[in-house]
Amino acid sequence: MGTVVDDAASVEFHAFFERHYAELSRLAHLLTGEADAADDLAADALLALWHRWDRVRAADHPAAYARGVVANLARTRIRSAVRERRRISLFWSQREEKTENPDIAGVVDVQEALRRLPFRKRACVVLRHAFDLSEKDTALALGVSVGTVKSQTSKGMAELQKILGSQGVPQRVHAAMARGGESEGTDR
Repeated sequence: MGTVVDDAASVEFHAFFERHYAELSRLAHLLTGEADAADDLAADALLALWHRWDRVRAADHPAAYARGVVANLARTRIRSAVRERRRISLFWSQREEKTENPDIAGVVDVQEALRRLPFRKRACVVLRHAFDLSEKDTALALGVSVGTVKSQTSKGMAELQKILGSQGVPQRVHAAMARGGESEGTDR
């Protein structure tokens, strides 16, 4: 039988879950580019948060803490996928994959361009432009300095500009991530 403290923590965590699950899933989708994995990563992050709930709820910025957990899980997933692709490429020849006639060309272009960015630049650009986080909140989520966020965001946007062309890259990135970053079919 649970205590009043346990019940209060459970209610508090449930409210946190309801408030932040969709956002964390969207962040995972934008960082990994995998809609199917986004819900799993968000759920794994929230499970990890539940196991450390006393520490999380005592934090100054619990949502930033949660975003950091998602970012770390996404980084681990990406690294694992890269290792797996390298192993597979030893056995099969690598062929270039292209999307023929994409439904939303702008979203596909931006998502592909984002995948080409190194993880930290991608995370900074996504958190700043898709989530409209401040530099300070982005720094808290990623566990880096505000200066790092500024430089990585600037460099990431410059690389996206080279990849996508020079016309309105910040607006295109923001619009594409707002439309394309939503996980499809997530009713949790």
